[in-house]
Amino acid sequence: MRLRNLFFFGAAALATASPPSADTEEDITRENTYFNGKKVPPILELTPANYKEELKKSKFLMVKHFSPWCGHCQEFLPTFQTLYEYYFTSKPVGKDADFTEFYDFRFAELNCVAYADLCTENKVAAWPTTILFEDGEPLVTFRGVKHISVLSGAVEDALEKVKPNTRPKTLELPEPGDKTSPDAKAETEKTEKADAREKGSEKELVKETEKEKETETSTAASADASTEGEATPKKTYTVNYNTPSQKVTPKPSNPNPKGLSVPLTWELFQSMVTLTQEPWFVKFYAPWCHHCQAMAPNWEQLAKEMKGRLNIGEVNCDRDTRLCKELRVRGYPSIMFFKGGEKVEYEGLRGLGDFVQYAEKAIDLSSGVPDVDFDSFKALEEKEEVIFLYFYDHATTSEDFLSLERYPLSLIGKAKLVKTRDPKLYDRYKITTWPRLIVSREGRPTYYTPLAPREMRDTRMVLNWMKSVWLPLVPELTPSNARDIMDGKIVVLGVLNRENEDSFRGAIREMKSAANEWMDKQIQLFQIHRQDLRDAKQLRIEEAEDRGDQRALRNAKNIRINMDRSDMKEATFAWVDGNFWQRWIRTTYGIDAKDGDRVIINDEDKRRYWDQTSTGNPIVPSRTSILETLNKVTVNPPKLKPKLTIGVIEKMFFDIKMTFKEHPYLSMGCILGIAFGLFQWLMGRTTRRARSHFKLEEGVGMKESKSSTLFGGSSNTATKAD
Repeated sequence: MRLRNLFFFGAAALATASPPSADTEEDITRENTYFNGKKVPPILELTPANYKEELKKSKFLMVKHFSPWCGHCQEFLPTFQTLYEYYFTSKPVGKDADFTEFYDFRFAELNCVAYADLCTENKVAAWPTTILFEDGEPLVTFRGVKHISVLSGAVEDALEKVKPNTRPKTLELPEPGDKTSPDAKAETEKTEKADAREKGSEKELVKETEKEKETETSTAASADASTEGEATPKKTYTVNYNTPSQKVTPKPSNPNPKGLSVPLTWELFQSMVTLTQEPWFVKFYAPWCHHCQAMAPNWEQLAKEMKGRLNIGEVNCDRDTRLCKELRVRGYPSIMFFKGGEKVEYEGLRGLGDFVQYAEKAIDLSSGVPDVDFDSFKALEEKEEVIFLYFYDHATTSEDFLSLERYPLSLIGKAKLVKTRDPKLYDRYKITTWPRLIVSREGRPTYYTPLAPREMRDTRMVLNWMKSVWLPLVPELTPSNARDIMDGKIVVLGVLNRENEDSFRGAIREMKSAANEWMDKQIQLFQIHRQDLRDAKQLRIEEAEDRGDQRALRNAKNIRINMDRSDMKEATFAWVDGNFWQRWIRTTYGIDAKDGDRVIINDEDKRRYWDQTSTGNPIVPSRTSILETLNKVTVNPPKLKPKLTIGVIEKMFFDIKMTFKEHPYLSMGCILGIAFGLFQWLMGRTTRRARSHFKLEEGVGMKESKSSTLFGGSSNTATKAD
């Protein structure tokens, strides 16, 4: 998650402490520079006061969005400055005209720390970001450090668009930081030679002649070598800004020079972690926390182990409550890895070995996504169980590579991510469209099915897919990955003895064989099922066409074939060390690991499991035993009776809970129906009691009336008697 919201407020307050100077044609507060001997005014600074006005002043405006403290921005500074100076002093072909006025093209820069709202408005998510605006609208966006030739390509396209046939066919661009262009250097050398000849300096002429001969000889040799495929290319940059930028060598840094865990305050966290590209491993703790106190020696030792390799820090959440709240620290201790405004939470064990292993992989993955060829990928397969491989070609855009760089942090401790454009790997995995993403587990490829550019750049969608496939075919069950393995799946869990090497290797081999065969079978069944759906759709289309029913035809064509397999409950494979987890296995499954290797098929969602085949024998780590039982377990309803991992009473409450979870509206409807029925029953009972009481009182009144008439008489009777 981006941390802009975390530091923009404080950094903006710091940056705006000194108000920016008014923009004029020549800002006296900044020094002019010189390029090719010509004076170049300071580059235009954009502020909220002049932003909209300056954006509309020119047809084209190339804006660099940066942060003063960003390491990559400082690296990119000479590149953008030299690009500006080169074009400001350049002339159109065959015309003596000012570049800025002739092309209506200018350069500017915007401080994203001081003016965060403007950068947010331009959707700047990382620094540096360079945007070329045309008539106030973004035309091309470059994210990250780009080579000067990449930026020049966008400039040349824009210039050729507005003034055709006024640009040279090839460009000889200066290197970042140069104060003269290559063609200007050549002109200067020619002038010096002419002056030397006019002065009659024979020695100089001889030296120049020898130099020219050497140059001609080396050029001829280069030409000969080029025919053999070993030419040294001329310093001419091609205009192609859709290819990945050239890798810029980072400035040498010395992380964690003292081998200590650095106490970080809110201010230090901004300047040392958030606003840099340096990787940091940080713990968040409270002094009164007993778990934090127990972990402290391992954390100090980790800092010593990572001396000169990885920055280690710590944050006291009792003192810096605001920082911990911004980073959503939910408990103590919490451990996170940061790099370039991105973070990922560490969820592993807290032993020294676990910390060191994670830190080693973090250092490797945080350095970026490396390129591999056929041979290096083959060597990598021997070391890594799970490898994500990204295929790209010359047409892959910078946006694709930017999205790719977001994934390595999430893969720390899980898998390796590499990219390639080797035709041999294209052929091996039958890749015909680019970019494409696959995962190789034990040499078995699984393809990321969405191919649309938007879906390939959707970070959340890609990460969700990665999480579903980043485990090995048969991983070891540990506390850190137990939830990923067990939740929502039927797990074939091998209870094995690691100490018996021969038996252990054989069991793992049998489980991998069963896993591969099961996956192949599921893929075939899935394809058959989808083909049946396609055939049914085609039959409806043909039927509607035969009847001439256009409405039915439209409905048939709108039938969508669901290619998502999320509705199918997945069966995965894993193994657990029976000796280490002996107590848990005995209490949960009633199995003693000392009796030998066993296999359990567990359904954690329903708190049930199977440990016997259809013949009543224990399931053993054998391909035949596993597949035979798994086929009978995965059908609905299962053909084998399961056992429960919880008691009968607990199972009753668990079923009620799951019913509410799976069918919340139906459950609420049933409860409301029962409540309404009970209410009606109570109301009816109350009404019946009231009616019976009323009838009783009415009966008593009638009896009194009759008795008075028979024995006491009435006034009417007495009157008649009189």
